[in-house]
Amino acid sequence: MNKTAIYPGTFDPVTNGHVDLIKRGLAIFDRVIVSVAPSPKKAPLFSAAERVEMIIEATADLKGVEVEVFEGLLVDHVLAKDAGVVIRGLRAVSDFEYELQMALMNRRLSSKVETVFMMPSEEYSYLTSTVIKEVAGYGGDVVGLVPDCVIPRLEKRFGK
Repeated sequence: MNKTAIYPGTFDPVTNGHVDLIKRGLAIFDRVIVSVAPSPKKAPLFSAAERVEMIIEATADLKGVEVEVFEGLLVDHVLAKDAGVVIRGLRAVSDFEYELQMALMNRRLSSKVETVFMMPSEEYSYLTSTVIKEVAGYGGDVVGLVPDCVIPRLEKRFGK
């Protein structure tokens, strides 16, 4: 039986914490589809296409990863991909309330969709794309926090 999970997010930009969760997902599922939400309301730093490119580059050595853009309801996307499982990362207790609400709403919309919560490695437990953008925007060093392919894009975006 082919087990497929969807790992949705904005990934603006992808971090090593995201890649860590993709790897953890692959230890459980045969296939992890990283589904990039365009999220125009969040005013992303990178276009959806750029985010897809970065994730593809960051996961090129991982078998079973697919990357794509999705719009609309997550449950519709999960069902269309015949996945049935959503992977969500929990870094801290503060993430839990929001993620629980989303998981319960998704279950309400479709009883065929389950959510699996995963913890990142401790070294990435504080890491968010927002923190990365802030540090990079002030010229701080993000080496080791994001995949190598992300660094030149951040430098170009922030004129470093």
